[in-house]
Amino acid sequence: MTTVRETTSMKLDKQTKEEAKKIFSQLGISMGDAVNMFLTQVTLNKGIPFEIKIPNEETKSVMKDILVNKNVEKLDLNKLKN
Repeated sequence: MTTVRETTSMKLDKQTKEEAKKIFSQLGISMGDAVNMFLTQVTLNKGIPFEIKIPNEETKSVMKDILVNKNVEKLDLNKLKN
């Protein structure tokens, strides 16, 4: 069976895209490979292949605070590892 390839244009968040490309590179796959894997899983699962939830009011409030750097303290990742 021959796979027919098609070019698609998408608008993506630039920073997220670049971070994901680095991860895909470490995995030895391209952005296109990753998107095809995702689409295959959507087809197999007949929906999004991971759980998506609407955040509750407390979570929404915390997310808004984080976006404006409110009620946020610096975190030392080295301390978390111990």
